[in-house]
Amino acid sequence: MSSGVRLKMAMNRSNLLTLRPFAKQPILAVAMLFAACCLLLLTYRHYSLYSSYDQGIFNQLFWNSAHGRLFESSLSSVLSADVVHQGAIPLVSYRHLGQHFNPIFLLWLPLYALFPFPATLSVLQVVLIAAAGLVLYALARQSLAPALSGAIGVSFYGANAVLGPTLGNFHDYNPLPLLLFSLFLALEKRWWVLFWAMALLTLSVREDAGVTLLSVGAYLVISRRQWRVGLALFAIAVTYILLLTTVVMPSFSPDVSQRMIVERFGQYTGGKAATPVEAIGAMLLQPGQILAEIFSRFPKKLSYLVDHWLPLAFVPAIAADAWLLAAFPFLELLLMRGETPLSINIRYATLAVPGLFYGAILWWSQHPKAFQVRMKRFWAVCLALSLLFTVTSNPNRTLSFLIPDSIRPWVYVPPLQQLQHAAQARTVMAQIPPQASVAATTYLISPLSSRQAIVRFPTSIQFRNEAQQTEKVAYIIVDLWQLQQYQPAFKLERNLLQRSLNLIDQLLKTQEYGIQTFQDGVVLLQRSIKTEPGIAAQWQAFTKRNLTTP
Repeated sequence: MSSGVRLKMAMNRSNLLTLRPFAKQPILAVAMLFAACCLLLLTYRHYSLYSSYDQGIFNQLFWNSAHGRLFESSLSSVLSADVVHQGAIPLVSYRHLGQHFNPIFLLWLPLYALFPFPATLSVLQVVLIAAAGLVLYALARQSLAPALSGAIGVSFYGANAVLGPTLGNFHDYNPLPLLLFSLFLALEKRWWVLFWAMALLTLSVREDAGVTLLSVGAYLVISRRQWRVGLALFAIAVTYILLLTTVVMPSFSPDVSQRMIVERFGQYTGGKAATPVEAIGAMLLQPGQILAEIFSRFPKKLSYLVDHWLPLAFVPAIAADAWLLAAFPFLELLLMRGETPLSINIRYATLAVPGLFYGAILWWSQHPKAFQVRMKRFWAVCLALSLLFTVTSNPNRTLSFLIPDSIRPWVYVPPLQQLQHAAQARTVMAQIPPQASVAATTYLISPLSSRQAIVRFPTSIQFRNEAQQTEKVAYIIVDLWQLQQYQPAFKLERNLLQRSLNLIDQLLKTQEYGIQTFQDGVVLLQRSIKTEPGIAAQWQAFTKRNLTTP
């Protein structure tokens, strides 16, 4: 064999460990542009104080874990069934694994230990998604021409279901596209060690990430590509999900049955607590209720599907493989109640993305001649619309510097004004000792979450320490300015503003707390101090202007 032939074979060999396959491809430039834009926007989001509760939860999880308290979080405890439904006091040693089982976080823990900041998690999120697009391109190149593979890769970076969740808080589904695209590539190459490694890592993402593997298993069986592998994958995923949600997670807390099932699938259980097995049994006994739930709010659900199909020029809508590969994730989302599962900008949308894109690749491998001029133009228009809809939807308020949050009534905070306020708020937050217990409003939680005891105000100002003893927080910090900006158009902020003002007034009257600092609408209270007369007068004037008499 000549040296020229050997060189050509080496260049054609897939290599996931380097970027050489992409060196001369536009997809690498697109991936870098995607990463740069997302990092820039998320950096602005962090420093303008738009990162919200979930960013704080995950930062506290990693911070506690880095200090030897694996998966503990008082912020997760605030959302637990005991606190939400039973009125218990949040616990600092509450383990998040009772709500969501994320052992894959241990892989990211060394990185966080080196850079222990909330923004580190956002960088990790962007890197995982950017890398997923490159693996997707490598996957497409197994059966498609470079131009068509590039179009699919670019569509991934422009999909609302990818951009929306990425431009938000760190979330636990973010490794799924990378893991599943790697699994599909391993399937194409018949690299079975990598295939099963990716399957196991997928199961470690979260307790319900296994639904994606149910679809992969069903596809492999029905298509008869690798039916034995499909049966094994399906059986492993079912066993893991049921064992995890009925045995392992309940050993940490009763959140699966008492909160998750009730809140998402309570319509099938009569609103009562139930194990996943009991909930599935109740569903199977009510086929009419299942059909009613699937087709209820039909315009909303159709719009949700269109949002997924749009960046791929609607190919997944006509591709049987895409339906199979996304069947179980879509079924789960369509059977849930509430608006959150049907939001294209929320993390749940990530569940369906890998199956739809792989399904599109399989369709194009059977119809390569359809990639003609008209189709290219139509695809470009669809992708442009996907980007436009992403921007105009202002995902997770990340684009509030560009897009008004409300038109009628008008709610728009100019970026310079928001940054100036954020700078003032950070000077107030800096007065809180690093290890002190604190209660904070939603948008102040993330920058303060690197501590053991933190809860959300006005939901709670108490916590239970490691000895299960109840304490009141040492500091309370409330961003009233932020609530003021949004309360004209949003009922949630309006109610929070009034609740916060009333609770602070009560605490001042009982002299449990005094105001240490009050500047630019941010009030910092400290336990067992007296409010200086000048600050007291300033506070009284503020409440007189903003407090609504019941």
